[in-house]
Parts: sequence; structure tokens; C-alpha cells
Amino acid sequence: MVEMRKPIQVKEAVARVWEQRQEGNTTYVPLIESDNRRLAEDIIAAHPVPTFSKSPYDGFAIRSEDTLHAGRNNPISLKVVEHIGAGQVPQKQLHAGEATRIMTGAQIPAGADCIAMFEICQTYEDDHKQSYMSIKRKMESGQNIIEEGSEVAKGDLLVPKGTLINPGVKAVLATFGYSQVKVAKKPVVGIIATGTELLDVDEALQPGKIRNSNAYMIASQVVRAGADYHYFGKLKDELEESYQTIAKALDQVDILITTGGVSVGDFDLMPDIYERLGAEVLFNKLAMRPGSVTTAAVAGDKILYGLSGNPSACYVGFELYVRPILQHKLANQKPFLKRIKAKLANDFPKPNPFTRFVRSYITYDNGLVYAKPAGIDKSNVVTSLAHTDALTVLPGGTRGFKAGDEVDVLLLDDQEGQCEF
Repeated sequence: MVEMRKPIQVKEAVARVWEQRQEGNTTYVPLIESDNRRLAEDIIAAHPVPTFSKSPYDGFAIRSEDTLHAGRNNPISLKVVEHIGAGQVPQKQLHAGEATRIMTGAQIPAGADCIAMFEICQTYEDDHKQSYMSIKRKMESGQNIIEEGSEVAKGDLLVPKGTLINPGVKAVLATFGYSQVKVAKKPVVGIIATGTELLDVDEALQPGKIRNSNAYMIASQVVRAGADYHYFGKLKDELEESYQTIAKALDQVDILITTGGVSVGDFDLMPDIYERLGAEVLFNKLAMRPGSVTTAAVAGDKILYGLSGNPSACYVGFELYVRPILQHKLANQKPFLKRIKAKLANDFPKPNPFTRFVRSYITYDNGLVYAKPAGIDKSNVVTSLAHTDALTVLPGGTRGFKAGDEVDVLLLDDQEGQCEF
């Protein structure tokens, strides 16, 4: 007897999976290897930046009060008592009538309260080889000084937990001495492809057979989402072997994905396997195209995803239901795909009884964002995926769309994300 499945809405399906989310683990990695990992803790300033008041220019550190009467016709001369470069610590405190020759980035000596750039000063030596500088303008207290803590105060939040580490974040981490960085540990996703019809990629095509593209596609999506994967190979449509492989795989991964075998045909084994595992099925029929038979179940503390054997349906199912859970485990505070508004670049006359996710790519013209279908809009199509960087969302219950209509678009390559679906 064919099982009757009642479809649920996509938003409800996302919510059911989201209720099963669990916090991910953390680990430490060397700073040099931390690119594209997510911080597992807030980064707080352990000291002010800069840690001392310093000069932004090459010039002279002086006391502003010594220039009170300086003018075009009244140059003021000051005795140069020290010369300091970046990284050197001043040894002398300035007194009335004294100046320190100072280089960019060097610490301001005690007693000085401004910097006169070389360009506005004159230098000379007396008969005893004593150096002097002269200036013809009044200086203000604090002029040309980068004050201690003017960039960051001790205790300031520098980078929040969940931030993706990029070159700028690494610069901050290095500035504050993070040789080891606490990051979200990459969850491990198990991948199993099911179907007697599947060939390995290096096998010659045979009648009635197809090459296994889904496993490689899903592995790449896992990596793009920031996680690791373990590929357990492909399975024939044999219940006992499939059950044993899946049961063992569950013990080795955080999340398990199978592709194929989730429909209601004679050789679709996943419903029976979920039952033997004692897994609670969260949903097995969705009001969406492609991917209406996308399935999610829970066995103990593990989520199992049964994605369609059709490539496009498999692809969309991963992005909508698997990716947000992985991003949550990776400490991303905005785990869902970023949704923007765009205009359709082409007519889409196909009626939509259910919400449709059209594989698309984004273009820009005169400041406007356009979504263009990436190819044939069928669940079994694979070639359109090569050009897909977005999913255009077309609501159910519609009779088609015209070019220029405004639509929602989910961005696949965006790193920012958003807080809700």
C-alpha cells in the first residue's frame, strides 16, 4: 500500500529542524591557520590601543606653552635634547625650552604635549655642535598626538563570537596576542548515496545507470557551509546492507545525509530504515518544488536528512534545511541564507501550486539587482547548478511571473546570513 503523505509548508519544516539544533563544540587552532573559521568567543581588548601616546609624523615633540609667542617674525628656538625612533622609549623628560626629535610611531616623551612636523621647523647647530629647532607658529596642546587608548579602550568588545575570521580579524587577533584562537569545531557530516543505478565517476556509462553526482555535490556544499564530511560510499537498494551501514555511520558523525530512497516507490528504503533505527520523522513531504520528498528525522541526538536523488532537489534541500544547522553549530549568529529583493530577469509562466525555489544567478544593471534562471527548472536537472549562486523564491498559489516582477532571492555565496529564515 502506498503511503499517503501530507505536505507541510517550508517555513514549518525549517522550524521543526531548527528545534533540534544543538550547540557545537570548540577547539583551538594556530592563528596562521584560522582563516575562514568562526570565533567561538568574544574578543575583548586586553589593553588599550595604542598602549602609549605616539607621534603620527616625523617631527619634534615639544611643549605647546613654549610656542605661545611664536610667529612669522618671531621664531622660537628650542634645544634638541634627544632623538627617538619607533620602538624606542624616551629617556628624557622635556623642560622649558627643550624639544625631542621624534619619528613616526615613537612614544611621546614626558613633558611634551604636541608634535611639530619637520615641514614647519628649521634646524641648526651652534658652535658647540648642539642641535636646535625653531618654529614660527603657535602650537596647541594635543596637536598631532595619537593619544593612548584613542583607538580602543581596555575592555572594549573588538570582534563578537561567531564572526568569520578574515584578514582584518586576523590583524586584530595578532594585535592582541592571540597565537592560538578559540574557534567553533567543524561538525562532521556523513554522506551516503543510495541507489542501485549509481555508478562511480570513473566508471563508463551503462544502460539504465547514472554517475553519482549527488555525493560530490553535497560534499562541496558541506565544505562551503564550513563543515567537514565523511563519505561512506554508495549503497545498493538492499535493506539490510543499507540499514547496517547507516546505523554504523551515525556513530561517527554529527549529522547524516543520505541521497535518494526517500519517495514511496518499491525500492525507496529510507522510510523502513528510519523505522528500524527508531528515528522520529520530522517531515517527509513538503509543499515545495523541487524537493517535495525531502525528509528529516532524529535518532537520539543526531539529525538524519533524506535528500532527494534528483540533483536539483537534493541541492535545494541541503541549502534550506542542513546549512542553517551547520551554521548554528559553527557559532554563526546569523545562520540562515540572506534574503534580498530582486527583479525577475525573465518571464516565469509556470504555475506554482507550491513554493518554488528556482536555481538562479544574480546580475546587476543600473543599480538594480536581477535574478535570472540558471537553466532548465526541473528537479532532475544537474547542469543548471554549475551557474547557480542564488535561489529565487516564488510563492505557491500563483499563476506565474513576468520579467520585472519583484521577488525574494536567497544568496548562496553570502557570508553574512540573517537571523531568521
